Amino acid sequence: MIPRIHQQGSNTLGLLHYLYGRGTHEEHIDPHLVASFDTMAPDPGRDLSVTKKDLQHLLDQPLSLLGSGQRPDKHVWHCSVRAAPDDPILSDEQWAEIARRMVAATGIDPGDGAGCRWAAVRHATDHIHIIATLIREDGRRPDHHRSGKRAQAEARLIEAEYGLHRVTPGDGTAAKRPTSAERHKAERQGRERTVREELRETVRRAVAGAATEAEFFDRLKAAGLLVRTSVLPSGDLRGYTVAMPGDRNKDGEPVFYAGSTLAPDLSLPRIRDRFDATDVAAAPDSAHPPQRSAPSAARRTATHAAWAALLVIDHGDDGAVAAQITATGEVLDVLAKTSALHTRQQLREAAWAFERASRSHTRAEFRHSQQLRRTARDLVHSGPALGRGEDSATTAMVIDTLFFLALAAAHWHAQRQHAQQAAAARQAATHLQAAYAAASEESMARLRAQGLRLAQPVRNWSATLLCTTAPQIAERVLGEPGWPALAVTITHAYQAGHDPRALLHKAVAQRELHTAESASDVLVWRLRRMADLPANVTVISPHSTRATDSLPYAAPLGPVSIAVDQHRRHRR
Repeated sequence: MIPRIHQQGSNTLGLLHYLYGRGTHEEHIDPHLVASFDTMAPDPGRDLSVTKKDLQHLLDQPLSLLGSGQRPDKHVWHCSVRAAPDDPILSDEQWAEIARRMVAATGIDPGDGAGCRWAAVRHATDHIHIIATLIREDGRRPDHHRSGKRAQAEARLIEAEYGLHRVTPGDGTAAKRPTSAERHKAERQGRERTVREELRETVRRAVAGAATEAEFFDRLKAAGLLVRTSVLPSGDLRGYTVAMPGDRNKDGEPVFYAGSTLAPDLSLPRIRDRFDATDVAAAPDSAHPPQRSAPSAARRTATHAAWAALLVIDHGDDGAVAAQITATGEVLDVLAKTSALHTRQQLREAAWAFERASRSHTRAEFRHSQQLRRTARDLVHSGPALGRGEDSATTAMVIDTLFFLALAAAHWHAQRQHAQQAAAARQAATHLQAAYAAASEESMARLRAQGLRLAQPVRNWSATLLCTTAPQIAERVLGEPGWPALAVTITHAYQAGHDPRALLHKAVAQRELHTAESASDVLVWRLRRMADLPANVTVISPHSTRATDSLPYAAPLGPVSIAVDQHRRHRR
């Protein structure tokens, strides 16, 4: 249940015309009164003998007790209360009780016999609107300070008592939701999201990996936004506003939004916090951008940086962790922009969800996230990735690591009672799983095919190595479709001169595997990252330092070899 305190107004009759009207899209059905301050207020929706003017006169009557200089300019209080889409349809009596609880909780009518006059109108099955005059019967102003937070707290109690959908409590760090007018405008224009939301996404992408204000503003302009800046008397920038070129008001002028109104962390001072902690020596000069690297190389670097960030989230202090989580959001923003079409939508959804996880009251110490922010910058300058070959495989590699990073962020937030952030991080992880499935399909299919073509002694050796090194997961991994890909990866690591037993032990011990859909897939990417193996391989390299005929087949295998044979016969 979502209560929303709207901006105070000065026209009671005008709001009543809207509440009892047809709505902007004929969505108001049977508007009628469900409750009021004295239970006897006239209802122009169902009583043809009264008018909206009658109800307005009754609500505003306390104003007549005041002198002209005592009347508030904005005396109309407006609150809407909306049920969740999956909630049962509530009766008028239930909505009436909810309205009475809301005006009591917010201080509009606390139940002392001299509260404000109010009325609750229902014009749809899933919500009501409460209108009140902000003058009490005794002529005093109501104590409705922080009424929004008080309404939210009451809504959580109502949800529990009525068995409704439980909304995750917030902490005041969420981005401002689009207004109903902005949503209706987006619908008329056929936009998937409101202008406010599109601007927030575009500005976040411009921030991702940027090292200076100049670079940030250049990116905004390159994205096609209209940008205005305000300047202090000293000549320093004070702030900025952005607008979509086609978004105009009724006078035909562009509608500008300040960064701080898009999201709390997009104000210029908050963005500067990231720039101030950036290693300027490593930052790009806007006139001389860094040399373009291959998208696959940037993604491999991002995988290493994401893994390092994961270790910080596990063991770092709160300021360092908050910085890593925010920088992770930057990497996701850029990855969504530069990845191939078949992964872009899920990555965009992951970045959109994780945006909420990147803000909390914990102050981020951005000096701890330089590596991850540089990674975001490298992804920007490497350009778009192809949907095949090494680009696609390294995209799968980095997504696999980012999935665990999102889960670690969710766990960290949950431990600190950051409920909305934890939920957002888990939602991002779900989208990352879907993006991984699309990105890894080609490369994992090739690795599996190679694994199935390995000589039987080589496959036996890989299986035995797994059973002796990681017996706790061996049975699960050997039964997964991805096992042949892991077998050939172990072989590749051996051919490249590595100790596969030590690599496998480290890959298993580094982090839990139970949350992964495929433990074998996770181990494939961990081994290929640690051994610096190509992510997409069509054939076993003839230039490797060791040949498969040098594998230590003669090593005593004992009961483990028998277990592998038994497992293989069981699968047949």
